[in-house]
Amino acid sequence: MTTPSAKTVKIPGPDHTITIEPTGSRVVVKAGGRVIADTHRALTLREASYPAVIYVPREDADMTLLARTDHATYCPYKGDCAYYSIVPAGERAVNAVWTYEAPHAAVAEIKDHLAFYPDRVDSIEVLNT
Repeated sequence: MTTPSAKTVKIPGPDHTITIEPTGSRVVVKAGGRVIADTHRALTLREASYPAVIYVPREDADMTLLARTDHATYCPYKGDCAYYSIVPAGERAVNAVWTYEAPHAAVAEIKDHLAFYPDRVDSIEVLNT
């Protein structure tokens, strides 16, 4: 019997920085002509040279419009990643939402938050209200 290889866990540092801070504005995500999320409690995650990603608390998203998929990925810095499709947006929004349900300690703040692929939703608006 072979033992599955353990997943590599990496800690953010000078060579691969990750910062998480409150977005500080209202964030509204729309897809399929519907408001999927509306929050004043979003977090912005900045990782290395990647574009910043906004994470919305699940509590501020309409989870009835999302359907869990079997798609899954792994990030050595953040952990196991699960995906949702946005039902009202159809094929365009398959696996449009990702979430780290048990993130590594270094990014624990994103637990119970959702992120959205900008090209699979109608809009991600950051409003100064």
